[in-house]
Amino acid sequence: MGSPFLYFADDRLSNAELTAACLDGHLVSLGDAYMPADAVETAALRAGSLVRTLGDTLAATHLTAAWIHGALPAPPSRHTVQRAVARRLHVVPDRQLVYRDLAVAPEDLHLIGGVHVTTAERTLADLARVGDAPHSRAARLLAGWDPDAATRAIARLEAGTLPHKHAALACLREMAAAGQEEVTRYTS
Repeated sequence: MGSPFLYFADDRLSNAELTAACLDGHLVSLGDAYMPADAVETAALRAGSLVRTLGDTLAATHLTAAWIHGALPAPPSRHTVQRAVARRLHVVPDRQLVYRDLAVAPEDLHLIGGVHVTTAERTLADLARVGDAPHSRAARLLAGWDPDAATRAIARLEAGTLPHKHAALACLREMAAAGQEEVTRYTS
């Protein structure tokens, strides 16, 4: 069973009732669901709002994982997902998803709100490897939320062979150095 704070269309309330509750100020949208306007938005609620979309076979990655971890204020327009299971999926995922048919290693996953989500360091490494403006911005924001994630992401990338590794490492080292300067400034 999901969270009692999340409302999905046609679960407990119809889409019309959910819309009316939003117009009345009782509910606000959150991902693919709705939550009470006075509830605190948490990582578990953000992830739980995607439970119907991701199920137990897909994992939230990249910008979607950054949003779930709390680094982004709003969900991406298209969620990025990868397989959370070793077997290949025979069902075509939703067209609103950016789907990568590569399984995420179990050690790179957390179960948050009933949904598989890549760890902060895996998410940061993935974002840094993409390198475009939205992903770089999300990487900086995520590194700000978890200052040690950049150091862990560097260690993770140095241990493997991946595309765009050198550019990602340069970006992550810059973030780690900036994070260290922040710590030094406040402790001096």
